[in-house]
Amino acid sequence: MRFLHPATFDSTTEQGVLRLSIAASFGVAAIAVAFGLYANSSLIIFDGIYGLIDVVMTWLSLLVVRLISMSTNVDALQSRLNQRFTMGFWHLEPIVLGVSGTLMIGAALYAAVNAVDALMSGGREIALGPAIVFAVISIIIESGLALFVRRANRSIGSEFIALDAKNWVVAASMSAAYLVAFVGGWLLRGTEWAWLVPYIDPAILLVVCLFVVVAPLGTVRQALSDILLITPVDLQAHVDEVARGIVAKHGFIEHRSYVAKVGRGDQIELFFVVPANDPPRPLVEWDQLRDEIGEALGEESTDRWLTIMFTTDREWTI
Repeated sequence: MRFLHPATFDSTTEQGVLRLSIAASFGVAAIAVAFGLYANSSLIIFDGIYGLIDVVMTWLSLLVVRLISMSTNVDALQSRLNQRFTMGFWHLEPIVLGVSGTLMIGAALYAAVNAVDALMSGGREIALGPAIVFAVISIIIESGLALFVRRANRSIGSEFIALDAKNWVVAASMSAAYLVAFVGGWLLRGTEWAWLVPYIDPAILLVVCLFVVVAPLGTVRQALSDILLITPVDLQAHVDEVARGIVAKHGFIEHRSYVAKVGRGDQIELFFVVPANDPPRPLVEWDQLRDEIGEALGEESTDRWLTIMFTTDREWTI
């Protein structure tokens, strides 16, 4: 697979970090499934399934990042794909983030039900030795990846990478819980509390599932807000402030603004109502005014979709 080639693991780019995360997630997930089956631990098997879901969703995130990058590349604007998606691919970002978080929550709820069933059925006997070894290996790998991804995202500022870093933190926390639980079970063997050992695996699984359900809620909420095109209050206030200044400066009647945030993309539509008796202006002056408004709104970015229109008819602003 081309995106897993070592030369593409550039920690200074969003795609490079996501590629590295994909490879690491797949490796950890494979180890978890193998150890889980060997140790007969539903807790470790769930860790592997969680990791595999993360691999799939991170790959989709990478695909969306590449599509967004292609759509904002002038050289690629005439490609067939861009001709079919003339409004860009920003809308795919919140969809992927929302689906990713929802899948994580769904998997956790399913595992929680199985954990409750195991607790009510007398627990589950597991091989504690292999389970402890797996927990130690997982903590080392996942903690290292969480730190690396977070540090890389300081200069990148990607929502996808931020979610990926959160997933690595969740995974490391899960592994730490495994280690505590398995070591505790090891110490309880041969004591009067040995009867608790079979309940350790499903009990910790239930706790972990509750934690996993809560972790992605913020991401799912933000993704849903983007999908529904809910207007960000701070962005709307900034756009209106700039527009009111333009109205006052150039003697326009009023303005209407329509603002939405879709993933990393800011979509802004501004309509200015010009007096019908306003003296005619060359088109170049209107273009210069658009440039003035764009600069006032902030630094131009490939992730900003800005439309500015001037009209004498209020109905065009509705």
